[in-house]
Amino acid sequence: MTDLDIREEAAAPVRDRGFWRRTPKPDDEEARSAVSWGDRNNPTVRWTLRIVQVLVFVGLVVAAVFPMIWLAKASISTTGDLIRDPLGWWPSGIDFSNYAVVWNELGIYKYLLNTLWLALGSAAVTLVVCITGAYCLSILRPRWGAVVYWAVLATLFIPGVISLVPLYLTVLDLPGLGISLLNSMWAVWLPAGASAFSLVLAKRFFDSIPRELIEAARIDGAGPVRVLWSIVIPLSRPIISVLALLSCVSAYKEYLWPLLVLPDPNVQPISVALPRVEPSLEYSAMMAALFLSLLVPIVLFLIFQRQFLRSVGMANGIKG
Repeated sequence: MTDLDIREEAAAPVRDRGFWRRTPKPDDEEARSAVSWGDRNNPTVRWTLRIVQVLVFVGLVVAAVFPMIWLAKASISTTGDLIRDPLGWWPSGIDFSNYAVVWNELGIYKYLLNTLWLALGSAAVTLVVCITGAYCLSILRPRWGAVVYWAVLATLFIPGVISLVPLYLTVLDLPGLGISLLNSMWAVWLPAGASAFSLVLAKRFFDSIPRELIEAARIDGAGPVRVLWSIVIPLSRPIISVLALLSCVSAYKEYLWPLLVLPDPNVQPISVALPRVEPSLEYSAMMAALFLSLLVPIVLFLIFQRQFLRSVGMANGIKG
């Protein structure tokens, strides 16, 4: 056998030598796995792991999807059927009149519009505050920037319940202006914009922008506003969409703060209005109202699922 034959035999795939083994994985991938790749070559371990993964996946799907399916079924059922047999499939037939009741008599569309207006305003204020603040701390870098940044980080360790009373007193009598923001969307928009987590998220993204681009723009005569508008914001579209989506989701599910600062029923969002009108609604009509309120975030998630998953990944990266 020549030297060439020996080299070709050594370079041949493992399968050609009469036995088959899984290609070893790098050490870092094996360290992140609960079961080593060597153990996965064992058929018993491999099939047991697959069965466990399938069972966990089915359990998660059932736990997440079944409540929404039941709520959709309950929204077109009668109150008597829900009381007698909550898991029954329409013993007395399908009743779509529940949606007419919550739409016409309750006027749920008004609360949904209030919620949409509240979420969009919160997202807009959050973007203005966080983008300008992160730009100042990350790009302009004033001498007192480090102090401000650490002060912002310190607020992340303060529970929201502790600042609830001072914040309410501030909204009740705005310092310097002497006006009250109660029953005004600004009472929700302004506190939502002062989000330390969103500011830190934006700053971390701005820190990754190449400094060469900023310096080149300054050499060409661009001022701070022009650099922000023409360079930083176009390069920051991913983080801007993430911040807007996180702000909208947070505003949509908020309950306690809108309950305190929006006592007028005409300006209340859906999260505050439904508990208030629940005693006056039939059980089946309440299920229809809950399903309509749940349908909005589901549709938004299906439309913006890529941005939502990206926001979750960035949020976990910052928290870690």
